[in-house]
Amino acid sequence: MTETADTLRLDKWLWHARFFKSRGLAAALVKSGRCRVDGVPVSKPARTIAPGVVLTFPKEDQVRVVRVLALGVRRGPAPEAQALYEDLTPPAPPKTQPNEQRVGGRPTKKDRRDMETLKGTR
Repeated sequence: MTETADTLRLDKWLWHARFFKSRGLAAALVKSGRCRVDGVPVSKPARTIAPGVVLTFPKEDQVRVVRVLALGVRRGPAPEAQALYEDLTPPAPPKTQPNEQRVGGRPTKKDRRDMETLKGTR
């Protein structure tokens, strides 16, 4: 009774690939309509996917774009989960340096020294 599935439910695959801690969270994201399969919005967690499709979905503060390489048979360790997909997410823009264009907040030690130098107290 060995089954080799050619397709897998979308919510189950997202859970197997460790994008979500539970299958319920994965299903909730898909139900919200914010997940896309090959550019087409999907709102049913039971939507089947196969290797080769491209998934686009929001995760935390970024939009993830992944190509499905394989279907998992279980929710295994992280290295096994990472072998299920290829990450196509564009790199995040570089963050500015801490002292570059700082807006508001407390002055740093360097800022304080510079102010003392300008006042002539140093």
